[in-house]
Amino acid sequence: MKPVLALVGRPNVGKSTLFNRLTKSRDAIVADFAGLTRDRHYGTGRMGQREYIVIDTGGFEPEAGEGSIFREMARQTRQAIAEADAVIFVVDARAGLAGQDHDIANELRRLGKPCLLVANKAEGMREGAQLAEFYELGLGEVIAVSAAHGQGVRSMLDRALDALGLPEPDDEQPAQDEHSPIRLAVAGRPNVGKSTLINTWLGEERLVAFDLPGTTRDAITVPFERGGQMFELIDTAGLRRKGRVFEAVEKFSVVKTLQAIESANVVLLLLDATQGVTDQDAHIAGFIHETGRAVVLAVNKWDAVDAYQRQLVQRSIEARLAFMKFAELHFISAQKRQGLAPLWGAIARARQAAMRKLPTPQLTRLLHEAVQFQAPKRSGMYRPKLRYAHQGGMNPPIVVIHGNSLEGVTDAYKRYLEGRFRKAFDLTGTPLRIELKSARNPYADKAP
Repeated sequence: MKPVLALVGRPNVGKSTLFNRLTKSRDAIVADFAGLTRDRHYGTGRMGQREYIVIDTGGFEPEAGEGSIFREMARQTRQAIAEADAVIFVVDARAGLAGQDHDIANELRRLGKPCLLVANKAEGMREGAQLAEFYELGLGEVIAVSAAHGQGVRSMLDRALDALGLPEPDDEQPAQDEHSPIRLAVAGRPNVGKSTLINTWLGEERLVAFDLPGTTRDAITVPFERGGQMFELIDTAGLRRKGRVFEAVEKFSVVKTLQAIESANVVLLLLDATQGVTDQDAHIAGFIHETGRAVVLAVNKWDAVDAYQRQLVQRSIEARLAFMKFAELHFISAQKRQGLAPLWGAIARARQAAMRKLPTPQLTRLLHEAVQFQAPKRSGMYRPKLRYAHQGGMNPPIVVIHGNSLEGVTDAYKRYLEGRFRKAFDLTGTPLRIELKSARNPYADKAP
């Protein structure tokens, strides 16, 4: 599982800037005024072989009064701390120590999570006198960084990950034979029937199912056997829109749901026929696709809609989940046990496709046939030359193509190649990654 780091601090100390630096993105909005970030914001990052999840939070005011927006922001921050393995407490090196910093430090000590004290905006400062006052917080050594300029961020991240005592990740994934358990995560929005479906499969009320969003508050794993094949069924907490996830007493974790999806072999994405495809559904599908998991789409509560609504649902799937055309689509009713049997075949096919071996001679032959049928467009003075291909990984399958001037290959042509490979190897239910590697020109550095 990826370690989780939560960024905590009073408003306008640079948490979102640090978040963008750690995730190498611009996902968090940054501006020079307080209170811009209000909800929790999740992102992933990597340093070398070490991957991690970062949570950006709004300005933390532990003593905020009831009914104010700051009270809700404090609830969001407490939930982020509960989800995190370690907390990065960010203070402002230029503004100096504030009374609110003492309140936050007292709260962090009470919660008892591993904590790193980071003084941001420390560019051009000498460690010593300017940072000495922050030792009053009693949280140990003060680490000086500049999130805007990237100074000290790498060493700070090293210390945060080392403090967790996690082993170095192994580059090689453990081999799985055909008899090893298949980890199947059932994901989707709240109240789409995830727990009901698993209970129906198991034939017992193993999980609490209730007509109220948020009933499941953790990722629950249940062993299951079917036809001699062992499964690990993972019932995940519904991923809600961020603005609605702020109950301080909630024990379910968005992080655990994301981790469950990442650790699964196949994800069953459950949609609600009575509501169609919503923004949340598209976001969850996007995360599944980004992580490269094999996926099966299932529309639940199909018995509860009429013919006209069914057409609307199918059109919304085609429009909003067009990037998942490779996934099999099934229409089911978990409560009435309708359409459930074909799901197992789709899950097995998706798993097999994700682990399929793609022989190099066959890949190269398919590549040459595809180029002969439709050559890539000329880019500048040269036309990209695709010479040979080989498999670069499984789960998801990765095809590495070597050649010259491949930086000119367009995304549309990569999709064309993907379609040819999918059809030839029957890669139904799994994403397919295509990587391009151009040969280095040995004369590029020589003067004419």
